[in-house]
Amino acid sequence: MRLTGATIARSGDGASLKPGTVQQLRFGHRGETVIPAGQAVASDATPMRVSALDALTVTLYFKAPSGPATFHQGGLTTTYRAAGDRRYDHGSAAFRGETSNARYFITGVDVAGAGTPAGAVVAFGDSITDGHGSTSGADNRYPDQLAERLVGSGRRVSVVNAGIGGNKLLADSPCYGERAVTRFNRDALSQPGVRTVVVLEGVNDIGAGGYPDFGCGASHVVTASEVISAHRRLIQSAHRAGVRVIGATITPMKNSTGYYSAEKEAVRDQFNSWIRNSGEYDAVVDLDRILADPKDTDALASRFDSGDGLHVNDAGADRIAEAVSRALC
Repeated sequence: MRLTGATIARSGDGASLKPGTVQQLRFGHRGETVIPAGQAVASDATPMRVSALDALTVTLYFKAPSGPATFHQGGLTTTYRAAGDRRYDHGSAAFRGETSNARYFITGVDVAGAGTPAGAVVAFGDSITDGHGSTSGADNRYPDQLAERLVGSGRRVSVVNAGIGGNKLLADSPCYGERAVTRFNRDALSQPGVRTVVVLEGVNDIGAGGYPDFGCGASHVVTASEVISAHRRLIQSAHRAGVRVIGATITPMKNSTGYYSAEKEAVRDQFNSWIRNSGEYDAVVDLDRILADPKDTDALASRFDSGDGLHVNDAGADRIAEAVSRALC
């Protein structure tokens, strides 16, 4: 894929940029680059002053059609598209056409220099980590709220969101990415400065168990021992890399249509019991208990429910962030 050019700037309102902050990105001192199929390319370092929680805008320019785009569907932040070379447009007038909440091509922004965080915590998981159910455009995913809590408490730790909606521990999917046990090294352990990984994975393996192939791959029925074995692989990989790893219990799902049955609940309960009692994770965040309805502990409390019985709303995301923040101490 030929990328004709790119810029980075501090974000203004909507598609606008803060004047005086636009910087050209270069690749091997060149303004353009070619990205081989299935690979990634990092730009050269670009001098730019940023502060914690700053919003940044990356603008990409393709002189010719890019072809099918790599994208993160559940971006929850507006992406703007316009014809022509708009890399240096400060205003938003050209971007009144196509928008989406997906994030295209970009996988991350690395920050270095004086005053940067001493390390990173990676939130690794599925749609609950990815932010589904939180308010779009508000940066209220649990990793966002965790970052805000860390900044507010003066802890110099950055947060990386490695959640993928629909992701599973044990099965690859053309829609929901590589299985967690495969992508863990790349998406979590290879992040710059990673010191801790928080793992919240398994609800899709359990809840979708028995689903036929609707175009995203069939889901076989899993046992608790299979889910536990997959988590043990993640723990072993983290420890080999010298990274602390925190396990999260799987959240309540009783009122989630199609995900709940007595058999699936039994698997979730067995797995959560292992998380709590095995001592294999370096620390545990018991999301099952802190998010449950006190009158029906198999269900999400209504004040944390985004409306589908499975995904948390902004308040639920903040509850997770609070618990993870304590576990990082």
